[in-house]
Amino acid sequence: MTNEEILTQFGPREAMEYDVVVVGGRPRRPGHGDSPEAARGRKGADVSVVVLEKGSEPGAHILSGAVMDPKALTELIPDWKALGAPLNQPVTGDDVLFLSETGAIKTPAFLVPDCMHNEGNYVISLGNVVRWLAQQAENLGVEIFPGFAAAEVLYNDDGSIKGVATGNLGIGKEGQPTDNFQLGMELHGKYTVFAEGAWPPGPPADQPLQA
Repeated sequence: MTNEEILTQFGPREAMEYDVVVVGGRPRRPGHGDSPEAARGRKGADVSVVVLEKGSEPGAHILSGAVMDPKALTELIPDWKALGAPLNQPVTGDDVLFLSETGAIKTPAFLVPDCMHNEGNYVISLGNVVRWLAQQAENLGVEIFPGFAAAEVLYNDDGSIKGVATGNLGIGKEGQPTDNFQLGMELHGKYTVFAEGAWPPGPPADQPLQA
């Protein structure tokens, strides 16, 4: 069955309304969840935010280590140290080496560009940082839906983006609904942030956006 046929038979989908819909809980994206809610106190109005994360939890698909400059985090959450952010290992030194078949030559520090110096940065687990950021967002009232991937971009009649729909659950190999079928839900937002899916190609990033 096509998606249109499924909607005709089982629809309409349940819809939830938000101010901001964020697709993807990648390293920077939980910060999208933090920022609008943090603006609530400054502007005197509630802002409802939801984050869709296809992994089983925020950070589930983030396996890499990294060297992190805490500048942006400090701007977003000034008291991150007191809140227990998992930035525990400061960089104690770094070298830029030219490697050859017989050895390595260290580049003098004054020849190394400033952008390659890591003083004040931290060696981190990116997955742990993402999980911690998600906790901070939830503490501010952001809703995070793990295990749900955005499968379709939704449009208003004027062509503007209305939000996204999650994928249907319980579809068999032949494309037919099974006994465990569950229709996806729609998330409508005044603003929709496509924070994940641009690479590698895949829904909803591979759907052409209307002008």
